[in-house]
Formats: sequence, C-alpha cells, structure tokens
Amino acid sequence: MKYLIAFLFFACICSILSGYFMDVAYSQKLIGFGVLGLFIVVFPLFSYYRWKGKNVQDYMLTKENLDKMRDHED
Repeated sequence: MKYLIAFLFFACICSILSGYFMDVAYSQKLIGFGVLGLFIVVFPLFSYYRWKGKNVQDYMLTKENLDKMRDHED
C-alpha cells in the first residue's frame, strides 16, 4: 500500500510538472488530472493507510482527554 501511494503521488506530481513545463494543447488537462488525482485518490488513500488500526477517540478533544492533559501538565 505504501508503494502504491508513493507511485500515485509521484505520477500526479509528474503530471502537474509536465503540464506546467510542456507547451502542448492538453497541458491544462495534465495539470487538472494531476491535482484531481492528488485530492481524490492519493490523499484519501494516505489518510486511510495512516489511520488504519488506530483509535479515533484518542485524538478527539473530549472531556476525559482534556482532563488527562491537564493532569499531565501538573
């Protein structure tokens, strides 16, 4: 999964850069598909990969977690 995300990320970056530096008729489409690929495919896959197996409640600001943080500071 990590290698798939890295490959898709570099493919989107290459698409954006080639659309920016090449002067062809479809250069704006290359940039658009690169950005679209980043936000629709790469970022959700990356978020799923990083959050898989973690408890979301540990990262939410609930009353219990705020109390733990206050107790930890003292």
